[in-house]
Amino acid sequence: MRSLLLVNSQRLVTVFLLAVAVHAPVFAQASDSTVSTTRINAIEHNKESDWLVHGYSNREQRHSPLNQITPDNINSLGLTWWFDTDYQRGLEGTPIVADGVMYITGNWNVVYALNAKTGEQLWRFDPQVPKEWGKMVCCDVVNRGVALWEGKVITGTLDGRLIALDAKTGKKLWDTLTLPKYLDRQYPYTITGAPRVFKGKVIIGNGGAEYGVRGFVSAYDVNTGELAWRFYTVPGNPADGFENEWMANAADTWQGEWWQYGGGGTVWDSIVYDEELDQILLGVGNGSPWDREVRSPGGGDNLYLSSIVALNPDTGAYKWHYQEVPAENWDYTASQHIMLADMQWQGETKQVIWHAPKNGFFFIIDRSNGKLLSAEPYADVNWASHYDLETGRPVENDVATYQGTSGQSFIKPSSIGAHNWHPMAHNPDTGLVYIPMMQSSYQYRAVEKYEHKPGHWNTGVVDLTPFPGISSDLNQAIIKKLTSGHLIAWDPKTQTEKWRVDHSQVWNGGVLSTAAGLVFQGTGDGEFKAYDATTGDTLWQFIAQTGIVAAPITYRIDGEQYVAVLVGRGGVFSLIGGLKPNGPAPKHSRVLVFKLGATAQLPALVENNTYPNLPAMPDVSDDVLELGKHKYHEFCAGCHGFNVVSNQAIPDLKLLPEVFYQKTMFDNIVLKGQFKGLGMVGFKDVLNQQEADAIYAYILQRAHEDKSTRENTHWFHSFLLWLYELIATLIAVII
Repeated sequence: MRSLLLVNSQRLVTVFLLAVAVHAPVFAQASDSTVSTTRINAIEHNKESDWLVHGYSNREQRHSPLNQITPDNINSLGLTWWFDTDYQRGLEGTPIVADGVMYITGNWNVVYALNAKTGEQLWRFDPQVPKEWGKMVCCDVVNRGVALWEGKVITGTLDGRLIALDAKTGKKLWDTLTLPKYLDRQYPYTITGAPRVFKGKVIIGNGGAEYGVRGFVSAYDVNTGELAWRFYTVPGNPADGFENEWMANAADTWQGEWWQYGGGGTVWDSIVYDEELDQILLGVGNGSPWDREVRSPGGGDNLYLSSIVALNPDTGAYKWHYQEVPAENWDYTASQHIMLADMQWQGETKQVIWHAPKNGFFFIIDRSNGKLLSAEPYADVNWASHYDLETGRPVENDVATYQGTSGQSFIKPSSIGAHNWHPMAHNPDTGLVYIPMMQSSYQYRAVEKYEHKPGHWNTGVVDLTPFPGISSDLNQAIIKKLTSGHLIAWDPKTQTEKWRVDHSQVWNGGVLSTAAGLVFQGTGDGEFKAYDATTGDTLWQFIAQTGIVAAPITYRIDGEQYVAVLVGRGGVFSLIGGLKPNGPAPKHSRVLVFKLGATAQLPALVENNTYPNLPAMPDVSDDVLELGKHKYHEFCAGCHGFNVVSNQAIPDLKLLPEVFYQKTMFDNIVLKGQFKGLGMVGFKDVLNQQEADAIYAYILQRAHEDKSTRENTHWFHSFLLWLYELIATLIAVII
């Protein structure tokens, strides 16, 4: 009897455990996430429901075969879970999903592994990037995600490291500094791009062109972190000898002592593996400094700036290049999203690159040899009239030259580009490419005398003040009129726009396409939307509470399709652009995940209506205020915004707690770096006391102006703002 009871008890325990296993959460812990070449190849045959690599597949078309969410049922799409990251800064990453686990990156390169079905945090890894390194990042403390390969999560860091983690536990496996050995550790390189893994190698580039670095791309063994090869994108000092024949050839296209300023050419975003032709394609960035007459006096094309370069993935050897902007002069990077496709062109099937870089032209390039097939403007362009298909070169307009005493040209597009890093997408059923397009112009003005400042921006153009000598309110109105954001559907076969959606702001998110005929995109003003892929009609929208600049993804678990996007307004234009966000924002940037039938609600936001008691304006002259304005825009606007109008994630210098307006405290922060551990370093290497005093006076003036605007209800003030709006409209029409 006792043995029978024991057997029955064991059976009951077994049945109970099986029941628990069936009803327990499917992914209680992170898996090994064995992403491999076999799984990635299956993507091309629509056999993969996960989002395994940055662009969905190595062709980087960001089109998913999932079709459960359709135009007919999308009204029932709702929030199913969200996850708060540690910070409130901008998020630009693409989530990677494999085997029920989502891997995302937040600010300062913190990596999170989440249950992709529930949002439960499985592990977290903080690489402990020194916060003062944020000064070396041109465009916010952001990054664009991780790579996954055979049980490893690969991530880059702002301070130039490449790190491999165990995908199951988050434990660090190896940590490699990617900077050349002969450079000082404090040389201002950064990594913001997502690593790519091909053929057992991790490929990574870097940023920092504005700070005076020399660009390169490196390959590391995915298992050990050991350097396999390195390819420089611009030549170094001839006295040191050239690394290879390609650098020697490139040096023939440079003049002067370019190596003193770094040269630029950083590969800070797009890196693509073309498996069909077994080559790596690099999108190479802008020159350092921007002004080509400073960088390479006497001319020259300055290879390989603003180029797409093809390399052998095994050795890093050069194969071919196409330079989109010879003698790059306007921060026109070619770093933007490289998309691979096959298409009919003049009666032949061509293996091509589709590329919509900053310069405003949509390129079709034969990826077997780098030959230009077509280049047509997809946005307003005035720097060049067209491309000569015989030579492959742009035909520059007179307005493009801003050097010289009279050189103050309004050039379209501006340095933010007609399309920046935000990924585009392609739907093979419609044949259209969906581009987060921007219209913008910028008044480039060459400096009278160039002075190189290591560790600071070195553009060779006059500081970021858009329109010196006029009121801040009018400046803001003009900025809004000279910039606009759009989502366009572009037909690469005809090189024409098929439809357009206008957004309220210029800096909007990347794009996702699905087989059900949907296009998803987030907006800078905090809406997540779905559009009809054929017509551009808005089919669905969700209020995300904060701006979206990242690109969405989609994946399937247990037969249900999910859509996910990182939300957090940030990046270069969000910081610098001087466009104030609307209303309050959440305390943390997030990942939002949606599915059909879900009804979760985000917590309500609380408006902060507390304002500081401002000290009286110091008795200073207009010349001092103008000096403060100039120095502010030279050294502070990169984080705190044009005209002291800040992004929601960066402290608004007009609304600081009262203690920070004490002059001693201000000097301790700005000059001595009292808060460098929080990312606010000191600037005593480039600012003296008189200049710091002038910046203080200018910031305080802007704080009093902001206070007056909030409190002023007089009709004349409203009339003045209306007049500024009218003037800005007229200026935009003329320009």
